[in-house]
Amino acid sequence: MSLAPAYPEIILLLSSLGILVADMYLPQKKRVFTWLLSLAAIVICAGFSLHLLSGYEITHTFGGTFVSDPAANLMKLLTCFVMLATLLYARRYIDERGMTGGFIGGEFYVLALFCLLGQMVVISGANFLVLYLGIELMSLPLYALVAMRRNDIRVSEAAIKFFILGILGSGFLLYGISMLYGATGTLDIWELAQVCARGDINRTVLVFGVVFVVSGLAFKLGVAPFHMWVPDVYEGAPTVVTLLIGGAPKLAGFAICLRVLVEGLLPLAADWQQMLVFLSVLSMAVGNITALLQTSIKRMLAYSTIAQMGFMLLGLLSGAVDGTVSATTAGAYSSALFYTVIYVLAVLGAFGMVLMLSRAGYEAENLDDFRGLNRRHPWHAFVMMIFMLSLAGVPPLAGFYAKLSILEALLASGRIWLAIVAIFLSVVGVFYYLRVVKLMYFDEPTVTEKITAPHVETVGLGINMALILFLGILPGLLMSPCHRAIVRTLGL
Repeated sequence: MSLAPAYPEIILLLSSLGILVADMYLPQKKRVFTWLLSLAAIVICAGFSLHLLSGYEITHTFGGTFVSDPAANLMKLLTCFVMLATLLYARRYIDERGMTGGFIGGEFYVLALFCLLGQMVVISGANFLVLYLGIELMSLPLYALVAMRRNDIRVSEAAIKFFILGILGSGFLLYGISMLYGATGTLDIWELAQVCARGDINRTVLVFGVVFVVSGLAFKLGVAPFHMWVPDVYEGAPTVVTLLIGGAPKLAGFAICLRVLVEGLLPLAADWQQMLVFLSVLSMAVGNITALLQTSIKRMLAYSTIAQMGFMLLGLLSGAVDGTVSATTAGAYSSALFYTVIYVLAVLGAFGMVLMLSRAGYEAENLDDFRGLNRRHPWHAFVMMIFMLSLAGVPPLAGFYAKLSILEALLASGRIWLAIVAIFLSVVGVFYYLRVVKLMYFDEPTVTEKITAPHVETVGLGINMALILFLGILPGLLMSPCHRAIVRTLGL
């Protein structure tokens, strides 16, 4: 058994345990070393993922339960980049609020690393048991992080809702997996696809299993009607934890859908595609319309997430026409991956700006906090405008090309009516993104204090914005690796 395919996970696990032990002996004034060690661990992990990606090989280990393939290694590399940026944006915020002081120590960074480890296990899971363990390893640190400021009533309420509904989603997923196992006799994803293709099984039990699995995945993605936890958790959690929830885990969510629905349940595509049509349309409608009524930037971005994840599902359901692989399959799935990455980059920058505007004793959580930002700091207003316009899908930003690629996949699959609905609901969503731009550029400021932030945070947001601009002008730089990884992973 070769351990080489799992080197990134092994290194991250050992690093997380080592950092946890080292942090016990660090005084509060030197807790910056915990932050630096965490960043170093992520960079090393990303380096190994890049090395594995360069080979474009498909390798199994741990008895076939763990797979290293181009799509997995690309998503791991992107996840490491997002988590690295998250920790760069987070340091000032958590230091000012004492989230690494007193009896707490540097557990924030360690829990973030374990969350990243869970995401990477999910991405490479080739067995339902490994997938489920990865999901729990990703989710449990987030439950603890949401509840870290336990003296805040809002935080406690958000943590309870997140935990209870997260467990409910895990229960749906686990029950669905048990039904799939009962119908097919296997937990291996590739074997499941082969058994389903033969057709000599109890289809009724199998379809019920698919219903519960898709419902569990919908809980984890936060799409309607399983979205009830998203706005409350986004608003109630500390903003830095909201960024952790809304960023890198979305890439892991796409990976779960790719493994389970595409690799494992493709013979049943006609069944789960009908569910995804309902989930995507309802998510775009609920997310975009409800976001219009919000006065909190965090709740607005929460409902935006619901709508954006619904749009991503359009790419997943466009890959197989009538349950069979076609010439447009790779384009549809690579478009969904590209869309997810661009969304994560934009929301990463948006929450990064919210963190920058916040300061000790003050949370910039309301839309009114952005009034007149251009007069206070034109550069920050411009950066935030780019993120909002990208989320809205305005050309020539990356968000526009991401939406266009999804719509092209829909048209290629023959779902013209669904493309029309998606365009209409996207136009509705443009309003609340432009409202933020209007507040920054045309309203009088309500806060007069000057924005102060570490240079690393300012530079990071600048790089983040540059990626949105650059990938909008030259989208092939990311779309080509996504397409190549999907083609080689699925053997198309």
